[in-house]
Amino acid sequence: MQCGHRFTTYEKVEKLPLMVIKKNGTREIFDRAKILNGLIRACEKRPIAYEKLEHLVDEVEIQLRSELDREVSTSCIGELVMERLRKLDEVAYVRFASVYRQFSDVSNFLKELEKLVGGKGD
Repeated sequence: MQCGHRFTTYEKVEKLPLMVIKKNGTREIFDRAKILNGLIRACEKRPIAYEKLEHLVDEVEIQLRSELDREVSTSCIGELVMERLRKLDEVAYVRFASVYRQFSDVSNFLKELEKLVGGKGD
């Protein structure tokens, strides 16, 4: 008795869901597409390849999943993204930070720019 067909099976590692705690206290499942969409908006008309943005999101997700916590705050995610984006493109970083940190006025925006310019000597 011969089948004559070849079958292949694949094994896939099942990831535990990573929960995000939003500012209002609600929880939702981590969605990397939301981070990527925010980065795309921040990097609009900037010379940054899409692959670099995907890699940035990969790094953030890997770091979050490597920690033992199954819940993470949006502020933690935002800081991780900004830390990497600042190294990638400073203009995109300022754009992302202005939305993420919800600057209430120009003085807050200027403070962020001063930190960016002041950090050049590091």
